[in-house]
Amino acid sequence: MDEIVALLEKQRTFFQKGKTKELQFRLTQLQKLKRIILKYENEILEALKKDLNKTEFEAYMTEIGMVLDEISFVSKNLKNWVKPEYVKTPLAQFLSSSKIYSEPYGVVLILAPWNYPFQLAIEPLIGAIAAGNCAIIKPSEESSYTSKIIEHIINEAFKTEYISIIQGGREASEVLLEQKFDYIFFTGSVAVGRIVMEKASKHLTPVSLELGGKSPCIVDETANLRLAAKRIIWGKFLNAGQTCVAPDYLFVHREVKMELLLLMKHYIKKFYGADPSNNTKFPKIINQKHFHRLTNLLEGSNILIGGQSNVQSNQIAPTILDKVTWDSPVMQDEIFGPILPVLEFDQIQEVVTQINQHPKPLALYYFTNHKSRERKLLKHTSFGGGCINDTIVHLATAHMPFGGVGDSGMGGYHGKASFDTFSHKKSILKKSNLLDIGLRYPPYQNDLKWLKVWLK
Repeated sequence: MDEIVALLEKQRTFFQKGKTKELQFRLTQLQKLKRIILKYENEILEALKKDLNKTEFEAYMTEIGMVLDEISFVSKNLKNWVKPEYVKTPLAQFLSSSKIYSEPYGVVLILAPWNYPFQLAIEPLIGAIAAGNCAIIKPSEESSYTSKIIEHIINEAFKTEYISIIQGGREASEVLLEQKFDYIFFTGSVAVGRIVMEKASKHLTPVSLELGGKSPCIVDETANLRLAAKRIIWGKFLNAGQTCVAPDYLFVHREVKMELLLLMKHYIKKFYGADPSNNTKFPKIINQKHFHRLTNLLEGSNILIGGQSNVQSNQIAPTILDKVTWDSPVMQDEIFGPILPVLEFDQIQEVVTQINQHPKPLALYYFTNHKSRERKLLKHTSFGGGCINDTIVHLATAHMPFGGVGDSGMGGYHGKASFDTFSHKKSILKKSNLLDIGLRYPPYQNDLKWLKVWLK
């Protein structure tokens, strides 16, 4: 407790010196971060292998590569983002100019999860640095190997009064959340997100909540079924389904259901082998608690393919469940594992209605070649973001914000959205001294008609 309070005060003192607000300082720190990530690339890959059994390719694609690309994009554009933005001034404020200044909040807290432990700790940090903040990162204790290498990287790259790491479990998070930060960025479950928001409200601290939920994947009878099957299997079973934007359940048109499922079975075997629970290259479930939670969901289910599990390696084979209803145990909460339940539909309106009867999801995926249905689905459903005819890849771009809505979260980041998230937008109107219209000053007599002319 005392250590955290002292660190927070140390960072506040450093922030007040104004160094972090200098553009060159920010750019230098981003490049320093990039260099040290490259220096410890092998150690990061090794840690991700130990924590989640990620292959080097998957780990680089979904963690290191995304972070390096983000640093490059932000560094390239930061000079333009930090400039004051000129905006129009209303006629009523004649002889004035209006600007919006982006200024850092101050000391920010980043609470990172275990499923993409490197990427989801460092990507928010890039935004915090770019915006000119100091930051404290709390990585997940579940992904302990990656958390240790993150600590090593941060401690080598930055002084603790600027960027720092706090390790520990729930107790450390609770102590951090009792403190007054200037901004909190949290990635994790809906349940913990509610706690974070409640704690932040005591200090009126603004928050970004990157949560999750049951993200639907829809395939209608006009879709390219072979391509849909391949892309769904890849997106669902990436990181063994431990992805906040993974397709959580499949809605498939009754006419093409069996054909699609046969193709999905084909791609599971092609990608992961006959028994992926013994595939040394297939990611593992993070711990025994989540392993047993997932295997319990399989009990009594109609397993179309998969279902095998290996308790020694914490691996569960990619599994598809048929004859699922909204009352099935697997449909009650976000699955966050390699299990894909299948529902049927006849008309796209059924899908729209059922999605809208449940909390707003973080992602939605629709495979179709029917443009009017596509427009209808996008217009009449609310979700964080998604893809048409693909899965997952909408978050792998610095040109669009990524985030949730409703129960799936609030706020967005990536690219400029990260800079904006960690910046307060300060509006300034500068008035000329050459002209002073007396209409606004009392006593007010017969000036209402002129006021209406100005302001209507």
